[in-house]
Order: sequence, then structure tokens, then C-alpha cells
Amino acid sequence: MIKEESNNIKESHNEKKPLIEIKNLRKYFGSNEVLKGIDLQLFPQENVVILGKSGSGKSVLLKCLVRLMTVDEGEIIVLGKSIPDLNQEELDQIRTEVGFLFQGSALYDSMTVRENLRFPLRRHPERKLGENEEKLIKDALQSVGLEHAIDLMPAELSGGMKRRVALARTLILKPKIILYDEPTTGLDPITANEIIQLMLKIQDELNTSALIITHDMDCARVISNRMIILQDGVHYAEGTYSELSQCRDPKVKAFFKEVQSR
Repeated sequence: MIKEESNNIKESHNEKKPLIEIKNLRKYFGSNEVLKGIDLQLFPQENVVILGKSGSGKSVLLKCLVRLMTVDEGEIIVLGKSIPDLNQEELDQIRTEVGFLFQGSALYDSMTVRENLRFPLRRHPERKLGENEEKLIKDALQSVGLEHAIDLMPAELSGGMKRRVALARTLILKPKIILYDEPTTGLDPITANEIIQLMLKIQDELNTSALIITHDMDCARVISNRMIILQDGVHYAEGTYSELSQCRDPKVKAFFKEVQSR
């Protein structure tokens, strides 16, 4: 593994306990080994971007973290809990602490925006913490600048608005960790930048940590505290954007060619 991690990052990590710790993670689909012994850590108030070509195992990795897929070998520790060993009730509890922003937003088409945000609150009433349901919904929408859309249907929303509503639905349970799967894919540059700035705002105001899958190198440059490159299911390289962009390894340089040619 190529590791370009700076001394400042190392010193910062030494002072903190990881929120997510993955050790020797392996995932097979039949005879095809998609994840080949992945090691990864996410620390408090850190945004880690995961890069990799299509088929390198990025989305599989995120789904294994919240057991939307089961692992074949290895350890996944999230907030001090071993994910493969949890019963369903314990798993549901951990999932309230880990928000997941799906690539397609995954809104319920038959529900209004208000009803989409109400759904997780009804499933996890303990997360209301005594607060009024309607206020939680309006506050979540206000945090993403969409209070006016509360009674609209998903079909009435633009792609960027759908992404914001999906993010509000994730935030309403006040997670400690957010998993972003291609948060800017399919958006025009202006809207994509708005989503990136919103992600930074969330990290700053809510002290969240995040794992972010993206092919958008502008997003990676702005949002990441640290970056990890997966290559054929292997944790191939790690470092800051600046460090990796100067790496001479051809497999790493390939990710930065388009940016450097602008």
C-alpha cells in the first residue's frame, strides 16, 4: 500500500479513537473476490474520500459497514460495536447513528417531502429525544434550505433538491457518521458545488464524520481531510489530496490527470 499520510494527520489520529475500524475485510461474489483484505479507519470530525474505478468495491464497502451486505472475512467495528456480531435490534440501533445518503437519493415516490422525513422518526421514535415531530422535520429541511418544499412530491423536485431532501432525512436522526455514495453524481457543476458546501456545513455544525465515495475530483479536493484509493479490491494508496496529487505512481496519477489538464 502506498501511504502518503502527513505527520500532522498521524499525530491527530494518535489522540483519537476511531469511529469506524475495518480490518482485513474480504467480500466474495461466488469465486470473484471484490474486497481483498481492506483495512480502514475513520476518526471523529473527519471526512474520508474513497476513490476507485468502477468495480473496485467502493459501494460494496459502504454497504458492508451497515450490513446491507454481509462480509465473508474480517472485522468491522462501528462506534465500538462489531457489526457482523450484532442481532437485528442492535443493528437497527447502530443504523440510527450512521446516516446513508444513497446515490439515487432513494426517496419514497408516493410520499410528500414531509412524509419522507417523518418515516425514520416513526421507525425510531426514541430519536426524537422529546422534541416535537413537526419541528424536527422543519428544522431538518431548514438545514438544507428547503423549508418551502415540505409538501411537494419527489416528482416535483429537481435532482439537486432530491439530494438535499435525502440529506435532510439522514440528518433528522442526528447521526454521528454519514456515508455518502456519489453525492454529486448527475448534478450540474453549480448544484454539485452547493451540495459540497452543504456537506462541509454539516461537518462543521453537527461535528459529523463521513466516508464519501465519489468520482468528482473537485468534490474530493474540497471535502476530504484524507483520501483512500481502492485498486482491484485492495487498499492501494492513502494520503491527503495534495499528497496523492503529487504521487508519481501511475495508478494514483491516473485519478488526477483530468484535474491537472484543466
